[in-house]
Amino acid sequence: MSTAQFDEQATTPRSDILILYAARAARGFGDGFAIIILPAYLAAIGFDAVQIGIVASASLFGTAIFTLAIGFVAPRHDLRNMLLAGAVLMVCTGLAFPQFEHLTFLALVAFVGTINPSTGDLGVLVPLEHAMLAHGVPDHQRTRTFARYSLIGALSMAAGSLAAAAPDFLVLAGISLLTAFKLMFFVYAALGVLSALLYRLLPHTRMDEAHVSAPLGPSRGVVYKLAALFSLDAFAGGFVVQSLLALWLFERFELSLTTASLFFFWSTTLSAFSYPIAAWLAKRIGLINTMVFTHIPSSIFLILAAFSSNLVVALGLLLIRSALSQMDVPTRTSYVMAVVNPAERTAAASVTAVPRSLASSLSPALAGVLLAMPFSGLPLVVCGVLKIVYDVALLFSFRHVKPPEEN
Repeated sequence: MSTAQFDEQATTPRSDILILYAARAARGFGDGFAIIILPAYLAAIGFDAVQIGIVASASLFGTAIFTLAIGFVAPRHDLRNMLLAGAVLMVCTGLAFPQFEHLTFLALVAFVGTINPSTGDLGVLVPLEHAMLAHGVPDHQRTRTFARYSLIGALSMAAGSLAAAAPDFLVLAGISLLTAFKLMFFVYAALGVLSALLYRLLPHTRMDEAHVSAPLGPSRGVVYKLAALFSLDAFAGGFVVQSLLALWLFERFELSLTTASLFFFWSTTLSAFSYPIAAWLAKRIGLINTMVFTHIPSSIFLILAAFSSNLVVALGLLLIRSALSQMDVPTRTSYVMAVVNPAERTAAASVTAVPRSLASSLSPALAGVLLAMPFSGLPLVVCGVLKIVYDVALLFSFRHVKPPEEN
């Protein structure tokens, strides 16, 4: 394959975009069941809420460190090879988790590995895929491209959520629960192999050498300001990462694994179909307004769910929240890619993602402590309130900073 250089005239071939979409689908399917299986597996081997929170924090902290490294190493290396390395790490993660039952070793695997307790928009592969998708896409198509990327990822995660019910059926077939959990981790490793095969179809791609010495230049101030705000949002979101939300449902309502997998299927599906709506809405009211005015209502529904003692009501409120809470994902990515220079996109994606990962790595351990309190819904309340503060700050700070298509 030929080696492509990133420059202002180059474009990402449609076939390469489809390959990236397919790889996102494979990874999303694995994430969909892994984030449900992980807390259930840890509980099955005797971990309490605090210990599970520690593992979740280790995972998010490791994601932050490796994402930061990716952002500054990527301009000097072949992006295809880096994607392949990330896929290999995914394989190793799936193979390693079933081998250990001690907190220290599991936290280490979580730190180094790719299983992320959040909804999948963080990870070492994300800034690489974002940069390749954004490059060469016209401004008027950029948000739609990311909406499709997010839609495919969310739908595959929804399908993966249904697969999280597999251990219950394997138990009925006579397989022990722990063995069933371990088999699911091996399936996750197999999906890493599939991702690697897809990445091999991509061309060798390097950043323009003229920009290597300064990953972030003129856009530095905007990127750092966005990174600070995104870190507040992520710190809030860390209180209800999907693994801990599943744990809250398990403990508060004694939800079965099968019922939880069905709930997260519909939750993720609603989030998925909100992405194209977000792209449509952004064309009419702008990217920032779409991010803020869909996010605030979702936080209110999350707070209301925390106080519900009825399972049906709580699940209903959480489903409504899911239909709104992720509409900022494609719009946020599109906005970051729009307000920086093309040569700075990989670094910008990394620098805005890293504080999110670092901030979100702190809150799961705190959430684990809060879950053990008499009012177990406290993490949901804290998350909702902090997210509303973030939305107001984002609107105030960036309402006048417009992407090219809005000028």
